[in-house]
Amino acid sequence: MKLVFAGTPDTAVPSLEALVASRHDVAAVVTRPDAAAGRGRSLRPSPVSEAARAHGIEVLTPPSPSDPQFVARLREIAPDCVPIVAYGALIRREALDVPAFGWINLHFSVLPAWRGAAPVQRSIMAGDEVTGATVFSLVEALDAGPVLGSITERIRDDDTAGTLLARLADFGSRLLVDVVDHVEDGDIGVVPQPEENVSYAPKLSTDEARVTWNRPAFAIDRHVRGCTPAPGAWTTYAGERLKLGPVRPTDVDSLPPGELEVTKREVRVGSFKCQFPVSRYIAFAPCA
Repeated sequence: MKLVFAGTPDTAVPSLEALVASRHDVAAVVTRPDAAAGRGRSLRPSPVSEAARAHGIEVLTPPSPSDPQFVARLREIAPDCVPIVAYGALIRREALDVPAFGWINLHFSVLPAWRGAAPVQRSIMAGDEVTGATVFSLVEALDAGPVLGSITERIRDDDTAGTLLARLADFGSRLLVDVVDHVEDGDIGVVPQPEENVSYAPKLSTDEARVTWNRPAFAIDRHVRGCTPAPGAWTTYAGERLKLGPVRPTDVDSLPPGELEVTKREVRVGSFKCQFPVSRYIAFAPCA
């Protein structure tokens, strides 16, 4: 089956590599335009763009997926299907209608939970025990299309958004190839998403990443892990902004919220003490 792949960040690269290694033909890749990065803020291609060029695949970088020149080129390529992973822009009807089997999206949650840009971060911060990945048919509504396949994955106690997303990107790439195989074979079922239990995962802002010490330690732990590596949890000390992480809960319960205890080996910060057994963990210290 002829494919055009759409994706932008590192987390989309495993899916591109898996599709290149599959029985399918990746005729082109769609990715976001080069963006400023690094200390010099020089323009750099996306990770997906670099991976595609390494395979000699045509790279398309439209300013918008609704750009008429891009839509015309997509029609010229005439893909059967467009798998998409973390592309970073909404796809409108004029592009959605081009491939015969549509656009199929790999999303890093078990839909309809955590629709939106930051499902892994929000899942950790909410204290979910299980998450996963879903492949669904793309529609113009946000992550609302019918489901073609899904997997689940346990969230480990030490998972950050970075480590969990890396696992889901790996496992999800295999799911995506499997779904594309079955789409070509014509033996895949389609399950509409339920209208209940829908939750949303908007992109995390830097302001949201600030740690509030009058919360229980277990909630702060989830918050820091969910914001790691980006946008990065932070707090202030003596008027200066300090980046946090890695941190860990301890069973020291003598510090009021926000108060510091500094030793040669660690820095502890008091947090809110609840009346539940788990909440006796009220201090934080840098991991060794």
